[in-house]
Amino acid sequence: MEKKDNIEKLILENIDALNDNEPMDGHFARFEAKLAEQNKAKRTISLNLILRVAAAIVFVFLATNQAFIYFSPDNQGIFNSKQKSPSITLASISPEYQEVEYYYTSSINTGIEQWNKWIDEGLISEDEQTMMNDELAEFETLYKNLQTDLAANPNDERVINAMLEYYQAKLSVINIIITKLEEVQQKTQEFEQETTAI
Repeated sequence: MEKKDNIEKLILENIDALNDNEPMDGHFARFEAKLAEQNKAKRTISLNLILRVAAAIVFVFLATNQAFIYFSPDNQGIFNSKQKSPSITLASISPEYQEVEYYYTSSINTGIEQWNKWIDEGLISEDEQTMMNDELAEFETLYKNLQTDLAANPNDERVINAMLEYYQAKLSVINIIITKLEEVQQKTQEFEQETTAI
């Protein structure tokens, strides 16, 4: 209690001197610049980490499924055929799968449109654009492999499930990225509002 009383006494005795002192010129601008730099670094690190973790999870899951299909006894030789298979999708199998495929492709396209909008607004760095383009290219390669499997085995439930899992994984990755970017954008706006109020 005595220390607290001493501190209070010291503050009360020097209240005028404490209230008169202003920070040096440019203090707030330097402080704001440092905060903005820290916020940008955190955003880049967190987005990069999320992209990598999501991609790793998705591709391990899908690679396992592809390996299972590849090594199953009734599918030997499918991957070694040199003939081009026609482009086939879930929509060509049944109307129910057509609805499911439409839902996923529409949702994925909406997420990609949002991503492209943020690119146009300058909210996405070139590194993040490159990383996302690489991820989408890997998804496209995987999709073509799944189409080949589906063309060879249109009624194989494992191939159909792999195709559905592909759509789910791609949508999940895009949703994670969009959600994280929305959070970062919201925090940035809140930070800007707070610094404007100061």
